[in-house]
Amino acid sequence: MLKTIDLNSDLGESFGQWSMGDDAAILTLVSSANVACGFHAGSPAGILETLKAAKAQSVVVGAHVAYPDLVGFGRRNMDVASDELTADVIYQIGALQGLARAAGTEVRYVKPHGALYNTIAHHERQALAVIDAILAVNPQLPLVGLAGSPVLALAQQKGLKTIAEAFADRAYHADGSLVSRREAGSVLHDAGQVAQRMLQLITEGGVDSIEGKFTPIQADSICVHGDSPGAIAMAAEIRKLLESQGIAIRAFAPHD
Repeated sequence: MLKTIDLNSDLGESFGQWSMGDDAAILTLVSSANVACGFHAGSPAGILETLKAAKAQSVVVGAHVAYPDLVGFGRRNMDVASDELTADVIYQIGALQGLARAAGTEVRYVKPHGALYNTIAHHERQALAVIDAILAVNPQLPLVGLAGSPVLALAQQKGLKTIAEAFADRAYHADGSLVSRREAGSVLHDAGQVAQRMLQLITEGGVDSIEGKFTPIQADSICVHGDSPGAIAMAAEIRKLLESQGIAIRAFAPHD
């Protein structure tokens, strides 16, 4: 049987005249699109355009929910009250559901963005607030989270399906955590190196950490950041290498 892996990217992040990434190009390479919901990035018209493009390429769509932080692109930590965070996430999923329906597609999963993603990986109170929001909207929506992080077990305990995620263009510590973007070497740029790491992830069950130690990572999905320089080349190289080794790129969530 063919091995399969999902390849996802963060899209819909352009805002009016401010352009971020090349959604049309990367949508020809990925199987799932994490689409911004307006809190960290994305204007309604731009989000709708990305959703229509995703539909045209038969790419599955997920809600890329975030802290309300347009200026910081959702990468600043926020101490948000639980009820407020739950409402924020419900609001964002609902907004994307409406736009997705208009584009002829549907929201199939939820993936937090940036600081929210990193915070809920280990912060139980905020994690529960996000989980409660998903349960309130649709308990069938899977939660995408950092492979090996406590939030995945917590979400499963609450009845959610979870998707463990690895990052193609990010360096890892030996404990499986991501190297902070503030540190040198945290973001990888060489498409060939990135592709080889992802092949290693699938065939060996892990990657070499920044400390030089092999680090086990069990992942259902691989993310290529759409706003990274060379994102298109990286996604293309990953897809080409994996498919040449008999590994199929397929969405973890069902198609329309």
